[in-house]
Amino acid sequence: MPRYFCPLPLGEDTELALPPATARHVQVLRHQPGQSITLFNGQGGQWQATILAMGRSEVRVRVDRHEALECEPDRPVHLALGMPANERMDWLVEKATELGVASLQPLHTAHSVLRLSGERAHKKQAHWQQVAVAACEQCGGNRVPEVHPVADLGQWLHDLGEADGLRCVLSLANGSRGLADVLQEQPPHSKVVFLSGPEGGLSPHEEAQALAAGFVPVSLGPRVLRAETAAMAALILSLAR
Repeated sequence: MPRYFCPLPLGEDTELALPPATARHVQVLRHQPGQSITLFNGQGGQWQATILAMGRSEVRVRVDRHEALECEPDRPVHLALGMPANERMDWLVEKATELGVASLQPLHTAHSVLRLSGERAHKKQAHWQQVAVAACEQCGGNRVPEVHPVADLGQWLHDLGEADGLRCVLSLANGSRGLADVLQEQPPHSKVVFLSGPEGGLSPHEEAQALAAGFVPVSLGPRVLRAETAAMAALILSLAR
């Protein structure tokens, strides 16, 4: 059944007009009155609804019933990463959402190729948030991960505050522990924050800043992975435990 994100309060036996973006999606797919669709608003579970009317600029539905369906990972994993170049960030947001990431934090780092500021940064954030919404609609996730505004790594580390859960930075430095071993020592429902660099990785100064902020250096093995591959491998390992 078609699934749509509807960021509105939903309740059984209520009628409402879908938000403009959701309505356009329904119209593009040429749904018809009487057809059933699934709605979710990110507040838990999903709702079965029936299309009542298709107007030129409005789609009205009746919300029929709630389904307490959740398929989110037990462990909340937050991914902070130096933004990769080209379209790789879109791919990363999509796949991380499909896997069940709790949130994503795009970062400027010393080796970042992609640099965003002002209106361009706001537009990119909004675009990536829509990529996450579309991924949830496709994969069955009912809680859309938040894509935070683009930030500079140093300021983000400063604003983190007190340690909450496990903090890991992906590192090639000698002495880094295997990520799987570190995760085995954590409770299964504990929060994890992963910091991963862009192409070229984090600079030595940035890695030192992360360690000072309570991050544990972890490794994914002897191979040097692409930025987006490393982030996905870390996410998969953490969600598998």
